[in-house]
Amino acid sequence: MTTDSARPRPPVTSPSIIVLTLARRVETELNAALAPLELTVARLGLLGHVKAMPGASFSELARMSGTSVQSVHSAVKSLVAGGLVRDHTARAGSASVIELTEEGARLLEEAKRAVSTVDELLFGPEADPIQRKVGAGILGAFG
Repeated sequence: MTTDSARPRPPVTSPSIIVLTLARRVETELNAALAPLELTVARLGLLGHVKAMPGASFSELARMSGTSVQSVHSAVKSLVAGGLVRDHTARAGSASVIELTEEGARLLEEAKRAVSTVDELLFGPEADPIQRKVGAGILGAFG
């Protein structure tokens, strides 16, 4: 009988697989941290895009989110119902002006704190040394 510690580790052969594996862990941790705020990573991303580009069209939001226009329409409708954004659409087929409400801005600030907690957990001083290097490398490349 072998124990988990006696099992050989699979060889690291692909940066894509390593990044994908880490991304799934990050997404799982973020979704858990955002759940008490009734947010998901996708909804947080959409709120962030709306804040960064008030008045962005549904098409622009879809491009930034990497999703379809129909998905963005549905998500915005849900955010409007939750009082997090306003959609100043004059009429069907016309350009929208989508903006955060005060509640949406407040929730976005709370979500930033949740993200910081996950960053600390996964990439902070107490995290796995390899993950700390990955986090520092990402910040160095994009920060």
